[in-house]
Amino acid sequence: MKKFYMTPGSCSTGIHILLEECGLVFEAHLVNLLAGDQYKKDYLAINPKGSVPALVLDDGTALTEFTEIAWWLALSYPKRKLLPEGIAEEVRVLGLMNYAVNTLHAQGFARIFTTERFAPSSCDHESVKAQGRQLIDKGFAIVDRELAGRDYLADHFTIADAALFYVEFWAVRIDIPLPDNCAAHYRRMLTRPAVRQVLAEEGYASSLR
Repeated sequence: MKKFYMTPGSCSTGIHILLEECGLVFEAHLVNLLAGDQYKKDYLAINPKGSVPALVLDDGTALTEFTEIAWWLALSYPKRKLLPEGIAEEVRVLGLMNYAVNTLHAQGFARIFTTERFAPSSCDHESVKAQGRQLIDKGFAIVDRELAGRDYLADHFTIADAALFYVEFWAVRIDIPLPDNCAAHYRRMLTRPAVRQVLAEEGYASSLR
């Protein structure tokens, strides 16, 4: 059975959603980031990067990047249609997924959630957080234009929407306003059964109201 290593409310929530969208049966293992579980010997043997998510496949192979896992799921379960048809739209979706993960998350929200990694001195923390907020606002503005006239980032739900959702979820949680199209996308995602199930399982049922 596949083993999924996750932290509720983290970027792994996006992969959790995709696993449920695929209808997969898996073992869920919680990794307490605040307690430093990601740096313990047993977990580092699975994921030397010391991060979540991680998905261990039936043959023991460990996938340890959001985009890697999402891509594997899309290709392994084609009937779930987690990618759009046509190479142009597929490439566009991959680009948007990477932008959500590598820019909105890793450059924007990371400066707010893990400020000390960007500036050891507390004197610089506020400026780092402000820079993070600028990156977030710019990033959502770019994605908002991509959503114009669309319910999802493609003509239907794809792996990119799972990535966008978790950063939208973070924005809502810390009171960062989403632009109109992103806000509509977030509300639409909240109506999906897999999303509702995941948020309830991860302890965020209040976000469904």
